[in-house]
Amino acid sequence: MLQNKTAPALGTPQPIENPNLERSVTSPFLLPFEALGIHDIPCVGGKNASLGEMIQQLSRQGVKVPTGFATTADAYRYFIHQAGLDAKLRKIFLDLDVEDVANLRERGKLARTLILETPFPEELSAAIALGYQQLCDRYQTPNVDVAVRSSATAEDLPDASFAGQQETYLNVHGVKGVVDACHRCFASLFTDRAISYRTINGFDHFEVALSVGVQKMVRSDLATSGVMFSIDTETGFKNAVLITAAYGLGENVVQGVVNPDEYVVFKPTLSQGCRPILRKQLGSKAIKMVYDVGGGKLTKNLSVPVPEQKIFALSDDDVLTLARWACIIEAHYSAVRGMPTPMDMEWGKDGMTGELFILQARPETVQSQNTGSTLRNYRLTMTPAARPGPAVTGRAVGALIGQGRARVISDATSMAEFQAGEVLVTERTDPDWEPIMKRASAIVTNQGGRTCHAAIIAREMGIPAVVGCGDATAKLATGQLVTVSCAEGEEGLVYPALLDFEIEETKLGELPPTQTQILMNVGNPAEAFGLAAIPCDGVGLARLEFIIANQIKVHPLALLRYDELEDGEEKRAIAAQTALYPNKPDFFVDQLAQGMATIAAAFYPKPVVVRLSDFKSNEYANLLGGRQFEPQEENPMIGWRGASRYYGPSYRAAFGLECKALKQVRETMGLTNVIPMIPFCRTPQEGEKVLAEMAQHGLVRGEHGLQVYVMCEIPSNVILADQFCDIFDGFSIGSNDLTQLTLGLDRDSALVADLFDERNGAVKALIAQVIATAKRRDRKIGICGQAPSDYPEFSRFLVEQGINSISLNPDSLLQTRIAVAELEQSGR
Repeated sequence: MLQNKTAPALGTPQPIENPNLERSVTSPFLLPFEALGIHDIPCVGGKNASLGEMIQQLSRQGVKVPTGFATTADAYRYFIHQAGLDAKLRKIFLDLDVEDVANLRERGKLARTLILETPFPEELSAAIALGYQQLCDRYQTPNVDVAVRSSATAEDLPDASFAGQQETYLNVHGVKGVVDACHRCFASLFTDRAISYRTINGFDHFEVALSVGVQKMVRSDLATSGVMFSIDTETGFKNAVLITAAYGLGENVVQGVVNPDEYVVFKPTLSQGCRPILRKQLGSKAIKMVYDVGGGKLTKNLSVPVPEQKIFALSDDDVLTLARWACIIEAHYSAVRGMPTPMDMEWGKDGMTGELFILQARPETVQSQNTGSTLRNYRLTMTPAARPGPAVTGRAVGALIGQGRARVISDATSMAEFQAGEVLVTERTDPDWEPIMKRASAIVTNQGGRTCHAAIIAREMGIPAVVGCGDATAKLATGQLVTVSCAEGEEGLVYPALLDFEIEETKLGELPPTQTQILMNVGNPAEAFGLAAIPCDGVGLARLEFIIANQIKVHPLALLRYDELEDGEEKRAIAAQTALYPNKPDFFVDQLAQGMATIAAAFYPKPVVVRLSDFKSNEYANLLGGRQFEPQEENPMIGWRGASRYYGPSYRAAFGLECKALKQVRETMGLTNVIPMIPFCRTPQEGEKVLAEMAQHGLVRGEHGLQVYVMCEIPSNVILADQFCDIFDGFSIGSNDLTQLTLGLDRDSALVADLFDERNGAVKALIAQVIATAKRRDRKIGICGQAPSDYPEFSRFLVEQGINSISLNPDSLLQTRIAVAELEQSGR
């Protein structure tokens, strides 16, 4: 009988008779979770020990974990010894060859069959029956529904996860069902993938024992479930919680059967009481696993109605609760181990009670092992314009590049065809695929998200994977030469050719310090967490144009005046783009805020200077709905751009959306390290008008630590620098525009391109002048142009003038930092 609405809430089982939970209460074959702690891994395996640890230590902090009991390792060993199975199993494995798929399959099947055909000793079956009956009594539910999970004694270790190597059975009922599931779990110690994994990682098959956890089911088949990491799984960025969610039981998320929603939460300001959801990405969530009532099956998959696929599976409050729990769990295990311990967790939401629960927690075993002493960057050498278009795209796993011949495999029966060094292309993977995954140069799947099985194993094995492609098995062919690139941000690309690439390694401990701040130019939020590993002093230029053009894609006035749109096709495209937002302008605010916040979080608490939008009218016109609202200008480069837009009657409402996004980042998310910067501000009076507009939206310079910078890119910014110092806190020299406007040439014109040179004496004189003024007025001044990385002598000039900071593109930052350090040393 399933738990009904009149049963006690899942989080409040009835207390057992002995609150001290002495181990003598139950059979030596069984222990309640409440009696277990992390020190009991040799007794009940990593999974069960962790469940007991959380129930004992973290319940008082609000973390909810369903209770249950575990069979002990001694119970498994007793079964093997009493039945005389040890010698028989050793004989089976005498000629084991895990590189031979057929041999591996045969040995695994023989071992599992031997165990399954050997009955449990009566005393072991009776102990399991008693433990299950006590659990039924605690929940006051006959035949309570439980999950029966394997927990090996060499599992969930900090350097070897063994994730998914043994079996789990969901929605198990009744004594007979529980005993049978425990028996099948014992046999699953010898799944093909477990045998292979132990062999590769040097574990003795006969030293490992198996415990079984019997845990009250969370009715997430009626709600949602997923996986959560307390670290960014791709970059190792330690200050993020990554949460994935889909409808139904969590097995589909773990196995990569569905493409789940993704959420990223920033840990430092979450602990300050803020709501820092940095990113929300909608997954397709096409199917869900639910209980199967009747028919002999335990679970089944159902299609998710399209309207439910198009909304997020979790509320923001639930996302933040799970993220807080992730932080609590990570902090606890880090304290226990005496070292930082990022965690990998499974969670579920009960559809009957509305409660969230942690179902499992184990140490993360890939990024946490990275010492961070060497920075390794993969980079395609061919320019983007010269590359062929990607054959398929999906979610990037691992910032790596791999290549080889594709091998499309439809199901596990064809695994023997796979050759070492090929690119595995398939619908999805599960642990049975691991014997060939370890031989692949890359993995490409139709289904799955960043926490699915294929993603986890690819990271563990140090190979790139592109998951959730949708149609990779249809678009790629066996034998086709492909390059799998996960080094271009969150989107993974599979190119239909072998492309040259390079790997750049930098020993981070060898970098010299500098007095001049070395900042980074960052445009793409998807690359921010990875770029944060490059040693720098913050971000000197984050351009909002990238976020608007690539993520939002819609003109802000087209959202504010959606009902007035004249182009029906564009209106439909905007409707599709903003489907989650009944109030269209909220889409612009949220997406812009998430992009800004991701960059700010990556470098927190270092300063992140965000340049507010600086599109020209012709560029704005290319956004969806833009042509209706943009003028046609003869020379947009020196036309209606930057500050003049912000206070103009026809655009000020659009600028208000930027202000709302900035306020959300600084106040709701707590990322007060963001410093807004005003571009193309021709006069101090314009600057005052912009500051007044910002103040109307709650962004008052000087309040809550808000600083506002201005670009120095027009000769008037230099000539009137004293007046600009009166109203702004700092300058960033835009050497491209300053050179253009000083020399009176169009930098986009090939006819005068040979005259464009930031090293021109007039340009350098203006730069020297504004640096001197800023220093005299105690204002920060930096430069965010390309010249310092292109010309070593220009860097020398800036250092000699005493500039505060130099902001560079990531690919030239380390070299320029070394050069600046040498210049400073030589100038002493």
